[in-house]
Amino acid sequence: MPEQSNDYRVVVFGAAGVGKSSLVLRFVRGTFRETYIPTVEDTYRQVISCDKNICTLQITDTTGSHQFPAMQRLSMSKGHAFILVYSVSSKQSMEELQPIYEQICQIKGDIQNIPIMLVGNKCDETQREVEASVGESLASKWKCSFMETSAKMNYNVQELFEELLNLEKRRTVSLQLDGKKSKQLKKKERPKGKCSLM
Repeated sequence: MPEQSNDYRVVVFGAAGVGKSSLVLRFVRGTFRETYIPTVEDTYRQVISCDKNICTLQITDTTGSHQFPAMQRLSMSKGHAFILVYSVSSKQSMEELQPIYEQICQIKGDIQNIPIMLVGNKCDETQREVEASVGESLASKWKCSFMETSAKMNYNVQELFEELLNLEKRRTVSLQLDGKKSKQLKKKERPKGKCSLM
């Protein structure tokens, strides 16, 4: 069985301190930590149902530093979908995404069918350096989707991952909040070509 059929890999990139880990932890565990702890690389897994197969949603939370370029390239080559995060309170964090985006394009080639979300995190902060319109403009230039989030306030976190999976065109994947219900469905009752959190 091909690896892609039982594993769906989402990779989260962005500068240090933009809230990559906070977004992932808020989505996976429903928690938020106030203290900043630098990440080298963490992977979080959730079992989902995908095209009538059980597969793993694997979320890789990458380092914000540039000390590990080989790890970064490996994550790009293995990733099926990408979340590019900047902080709305830091214009520089948005600028740091440009080389990451270019490297994804270089490694993946044609990115037309690759789900990419540009995310302005920390939209709850009052000291804003990047307006939403600037994020929308960059997303339009990169031909990807855009969303503002707040991991702290749990704003648009679930929606971010739902939208990312909705962008997948190579197969049908989606999140369902009531995973327990879908577990109890008989095989023939399960919706064809859908993924749900279990």
